[in-house]
Formats: sequence, structure tokens, C-alpha cells
Amino acid sequence: MTSKTDTTCKIFSFQDYKSSPDPIFEISGECLQPSPVPIIIDNGSFQTRAGWACKGDELGAPRLLFKSVAARSRGAARSETQIGNDISNLEPVRWLLKSQFDRNVVVNFEIQELMFDYIFSHLGVVTEGSVEHPIVLTEAPCNPLHSRQMMSELLFECYRVPHVSYGVDCLYSLYYNNALSNLTPLHTGIVLSSGYHCSHILPVINGRLDAGNCKRVNVGGSQAASYLQRLLQLKYPGHLAAVTLSRMEELLHEHSYTATDYHQELEKWRSVEFYEQEVHRMQLPFSAKGLGGVVSVEERQERRTQQLRRLQEINARRREEKLQQDQERLDKLLTVQELLEDGYLEQFHKNLVQLNMDSAEELQSYINKLSLVVEQGRQRLLQASEMEQPMDEGDGVTEMDPDFSEENTETEKPVQPVFNMAEYHQLFVGTERLRVSEILFQPSLIGEDQMGMMETLQYVLARYTPEQQEALARNVFLTGGNLQYPGMKERIERELLAMRPFQSHFQVMMASRPAVDAWYGARDWALEHPPGGEGWISRQDYEEKGGEYLSEHCASNVFIPMKIAKPVPRLAEPLLVPITTVTAASPDSVSASPSTVTLAPTLT
Repeated sequence: MTSKTDTTCKIFSFQDYKSSPDPIFEISGECLQPSPVPIIIDNGSFQTRAGWACKGDELGAPRLLFKSVAARSRGAARSETQIGNDISNLEPVRWLLKSQFDRNVVVNFEIQELMFDYIFSHLGVVTEGSVEHPIVLTEAPCNPLHSRQMMSELLFECYRVPHVSYGVDCLYSLYYNNALSNLTPLHTGIVLSSGYHCSHILPVINGRLDAGNCKRVNVGGSQAASYLQRLLQLKYPGHLAAVTLSRMEELLHEHSYTATDYHQELEKWRSVEFYEQEVHRMQLPFSAKGLGGVVSVEERQERRTQQLRRLQEINARRREEKLQQDQERLDKLLTVQELLEDGYLEQFHKNLVQLNMDSAEELQSYINKLSLVVEQGRQRLLQASEMEQPMDEGDGVTEMDPDFSEENTETEKPVQPVFNMAEYHQLFVGTERLRVSEILFQPSLIGEDQMGMMETLQYVLARYTPEQQEALARNVFLTGGNLQYPGMKERIERELLAMRPFQSHFQVMMASRPAVDAWYGARDWALEHPPGGEGWISRQDYEEKGGEYLSEHCASNVFIPMKIAKPVPRLAEPLLVPITTVTAASPDSVSASPSTVTLAPTLT
């Protein structure tokens, strides 16, 4: 994200990034010898990052980075599914997009399996029937046991991996940045993480996550993008189709910022000078010709010249056609007159009847009139040809039209101001730049009835003793792609200053790369903890302890086994058994009447 001082009085255009398909890498020998190298997968709800647990600039960085979405039409084959960067433009197929996440928890394991297939195939894993590499996978804080059980079942049963390790992405980021700062992993602090679907406040006590006091705020980058889209669509109802979610995400990443004091910053935007200096004008694509854009004086004169030339050609063609018709009629009348002169009276009278004439004098009158009309038509054609000759030489409009003069063009002024088509297709992004990030602190702006991130932080701190609060406040760590807004660190420091007691100390540290530090932290953890040790789940552990089992480590969740309450044995109720009693009414007849006897159960 760029700072707000870099873009003063500039017009920006949307980049409309188009992703290109990921290449299929060949697996390196370093990843196979002396033992298979773990595969690191940061399974994010917005973007998935995958690579090898190796050192170096090439293998030590994520090999694959793609959006965690898949597009498949209903009824299409599994092989026709497009995943991540295979979808160059998300907008045309947004209605087909599916994700494996519900908020930040994996629930759709069919899509998750497609993601794993995509990762393993593009990383060059070609072993038949199994993946021989250990897997380090990120999961949500306080991940439900059912989700982990299904994930373990997918990895161990479908891909037959040898070892799996689960960890929390923001704790891996904390692990990586502590290593950069030469801090020991066993420390106390609090992590503020904000992702695509939600945000978390995670207290860490003595290097381990305190799961009982973790809190989640259901506001993240997707809510910010939807809120910005709604604001701009209400502001520009004529550009609804152009205000897409992809462009709103670009605005979030490149043009938004966080105000240190929200209300004071809004007051600054009331100033016209401040608005003109800070507003970002986003230019939408448009076609000036197709939409009747701004036309210069020279273009208008050229268009008028072409129209006049076209009209003259049409009039000349009509005159020629009219002259030809009159000449043909005159020739026919002269032929009838010749019959009279040659003495063919009978044929002459028949032709007069056909011409609807009564006498030879009337015929002569029509001949004289038509001769005059034909002569005038020929003279007009000669005059028109003489006028077209200088026009072909390119002397301008004045020689085509005798009534046209340069004075008329000089005095001609537009009645209405010229419509600026380019400015009409601009989005003025003003206060929206700071309003979208404010929903982290005030979720009520988007109708969410819950506490903001700093209120939740204060609630979490209040659950500890003053000594623990002091230790937690001294190490406030910010990570996650949705905390990259310029000014976010300063805003949180200001909120903590107002929240903490007088003269108390606190320190806020931002991750070096908030979006990808989780992957690098998982890589460093895997390099320092070889498979089979602490934090790894083997296939034997999976079979013996169940799919929900978790081997804890410094960046993992806390494993709370599922307790199934045994049913309490109840004393059996008395049994009512019907018996039949016989009553002798008379020597000849015997009647039977049913009755019941209570049998007490025998306890052995």
C-alpha cells in the first residue's frame, strides 16, 4: 500500500491485474536428499502460498502464490476446474467461484482436495499414490476439532503423507519476526491479526497461545471491499458495472489509509484545498469516439466539409437522373410528332390517345416545355461540374458554398459548455480512503453489532492481572494482510495510549511483511524441528489418537481433546407382567380375568 503523500493531485487508472497460469516446476534434488523436504502450505482464506522448507533465495521463497478460489461449472468434469491463477479475470466467473472456507475455517474439503492436487502437481511431486514429503499446514486460531479431523483424514488417507504439523499463521509470523529481532520464542505478548474474513486478538503467555482468552472480530478485508463497493456505487450510480470487487481490492491495497484521529481527519476533508490535494481520481476506461467525446474546431469543420460534399454528390446524381428521364420523354414525343409529319395519321392518333392528349397543338406545347426543362437541366449540370473542380483541389468549404464565409465560423460560439467525457468517467475517491479501514475499529459502520478490534483488545487485557497486562502490552504484534494500511501502527499506538493507565509502557511492532511472514515462519520452524519430533503428527499417531489429535508447539493451537461423557447407568424400572387368574363361577363354566403382578428386579 502506498502512502498518502505520494499521490498529490494525480489521476490514477485501474491496473486490472490479469494473473497468468503458474508454471509446473521440476522437483530439485535438494528437496529429495538426504530425506524428503517438508512442503510448507500457508492455507489462507484470501491467498494460498506453498513452497519448500529450504534455505536460499530460490527454494527458500514461496514457489506458488494464488487466490484460494476454484471455478467449475455445474456438471463439468473435475479436470475442467480452474484454480487460482488459472482464472485470469475473476469478474466474468465470480458467480462460479467457490472456496474451501467459511470465514477462516475449512469446511469444503472437496475444494480443499483440489487445492492440494494443484499444489502438489505444480511443485513437481510425481510419486504415484502418495506424497512422500511431510506437510506443514496453517489453520485457523482455535480451529474446530472436526475441521482438523477431516483435514488429517484427507492428508493421511488420500495422500498418505508421512507426517503433518499444524500451526496458526499469525503465530508463525510472530515466530519469524522474533527471530529477526533476536528475541527468544518464549516470551509474553499479544498478537493482532486481520485477514480476509475476520480479525483475531491472540494473547501469548510464556511462548504458548492462551486459547481460553482468544477473541475473534468478524471484520476483515472482504467486508472492507464490499463496503467500499457499496459506497462508490451509491456515489456513482451511472458506473455500477465498472465498480467491481477486484477494483475495490486494488483501491484497498493501493489508495486507502488509516486515520490517526478519525473525526479530526474527516474535518480536514471539509476544506476544499485539502480535498483537491488528497482526493484520488480513478480514471475508468472509455471511448471518446463511440460516446461523442470532445470535438475540436478543425474536426467540426472537416465533418461539415464532408457532409456538404456528400450532399452535393447526392443532388448531382438526382439531377442527372431527372435529366435522363426528361430526355427520354422528349424523344418519345418527338417520335410521335414525326408520325404526323410522315403522314401516318392513324398511328399518330393512337399514340395521342396513349399519351392522353387531344390534338397536335397540345403535343407541340408539351414538346416545347420539355425542351426548355432539358436545356435548363444541362446548364445546371455544367455549373455544378465547374463548382466541384476547385473543391477537389482542396480549397475549403467557402468555394463550395457561396453563402459560407470565415466570419460565420469566427462569430459562431457554443451555446452549451463542452462536455468532458474523461472527467465523467472518473471516480473521485475522497473520504472513502479512510472510511473503509475504520470498520476495523467501528464495525457499526457496516451494520455489525459487535466490538471493534481495540475494544476487544481492551476486553482481553482486562481478563489478566495488572502484571500480566503490562507484559502483554509491552509486546503488541501486528500481522495480516488487512493491517497493511498506512497509519495503522500509529492509530493502534494512539488507541493504546488512551486505553492504558497513566505512565504505563507499551510497544507496538509491525510484521516486516504482514502478508507472507506466516509462510517464512513456518519454513524456519520446519528447518529447526525435523519431522518426528515435537509438533509433528505421524501416521501412527493419527491411527492411534484420532484425526483431531494435535501435537502442540510454540506456534500451534492448544489441543483440547474431545470428551465424550459416558452414560450414567440407571436403575431399571419395575416390570409389569400380565398374568391370568382363573375364577370358578360354577361347576359348568370357568371364566378367566387378567391381572398384573409387579416383579422386582434382582440385582446381582
